[in-house]
Amino acid sequence: MKLNLNLKRKFQRFCLILICLITLIFQSDIPNLKALPMKNYHDEIVIEELRLKVPADGKAAWLKAEKEIWDPWLSSQDGFLGRQLFWDKEKEEALILVNWKSKKLWKSIPMSEVNIVQEKFEDNVKNALNVSKNPFELIYEGELDKQG
Repeated sequence: MKLNLNLKRKFQRFCLILICLITLIFQSDIPNLKALPMKNYHDEIVIEELRLKVPADGKAAWLKAEKEIWDPWLSSQDGFLGRQLFWDKEKEEALILVNWKSKKLWKSIPMSEVNIVQEKFEDNVKNALNVSKNPFELIYEGELDKQG
């Protein structure tokens, strides 16, 4: 009886080791392990993605402020390739896609400078809508790498 119990334990350990080995072998084929580090993509086109809450009654003021404040400033930035503005009527959200020649050029812009432009944008909107705070809440900020 003791021999049978000992054999059973050894078989359980063997199965556990076998499962671990199989799992380890298949894990080595994960694409992420073969991916290049992001630092290699500093010279590739990158797209800045911004999502804002833009209520229907503020849409015209948002578009006007984008054109008057952000367009001229962005156009003067090294590496700026253009941008697209979208608005989702159902969600009352804006999607802004800003194309940059490289992540390095985009990220070399000082945040202090961006904050000054953002403040001008907010002042423009607050005056146009006669409100005390910026009604266009930033929902998401990220980046997309161009594929193909």
